[in-house]
Amino acid sequence: MTAVGAAAAGHWTGVLWGLLGALCAGIVPAAYIEWERGRGRWGDRHVVDRTKRAPIFFVILGSIGTGSVAMLLGGAPAGILLGMLALWVMTVGLLAVNTVWKISVDSAVASSVVTLLACVHSPWWLAAYAMTAAVCWSRVALRYHTVAQTAAGAALGAATGLAHLLE
Repeated sequence: MTAVGAAAAGHWTGVLWGLLGALCAGIVPAAYIEWERGRGRWGDRHVVDRTKRAPIFFVILGSIGTGSVAMLLGGAPAGILLGMLALWVMTVGLLAVNTVWKISVDSAVASSVVTLLACVHSPWWLAAYAMTAAVCWSRVALRYHTVAQTAAGAALGAATGLAHLLE
């Protein structure tokens, strides 16, 4: 998010907007998961039971939404707002699919980050899809997901990351 913010602003102040985006899209949701895990609600941070994931998605949507409103009111560059909107749309998609089928959130996030960076900075970032493939492989190897679930997550992440081509 900091790289997206910097590119959107064209100078260092974009990094601050990116940090706000990282807080809302990553740190707040991760802290919520750890808090609930500490309370014994979930066995681990992966929340493998898809029926228990809805509260996480709602926290993410609320956090990204709140951050987006703050960015809008604060005059953030359009590019970082577009990135936040893309993450919000991806989360809605993950929530919708998750109601009927277990989709890989980790694969979606990994894929969206690579796609976002390729759209914002350089197509050379597409080489980082090797890391996305490693994330997908690890989810299958750990038996948290099937190949189809990781492929679906990666496809959703890539599709929402492409939102930056609209800018």
